[in-house]
Amino acid sequence: MNNPQNWYIIKRSGGNCEIISSDQVADDNLEIVEQWGPFSSPEEAIARRVGLIRAGKCQPV
Repeated sequence: MNNPQNWYIIKRSGGNCEIISSDQVADDNLEIVEQWGPFSSPEEAIARRVGLIRAGKCQPV
């Protein structure tokens, strides 16, 4: 069965936001301050991240 992958935006302690796959969200080593998603495609997550940067919730990389 084909399992579609979801994408998330996570905010790290430094204020930067990254886009990660649903497989990476389960990683206990990630330091996640805030999380948004799931999004159905990386393109949608990128567009949302731009909005979060403009709103001042994330720092640009």
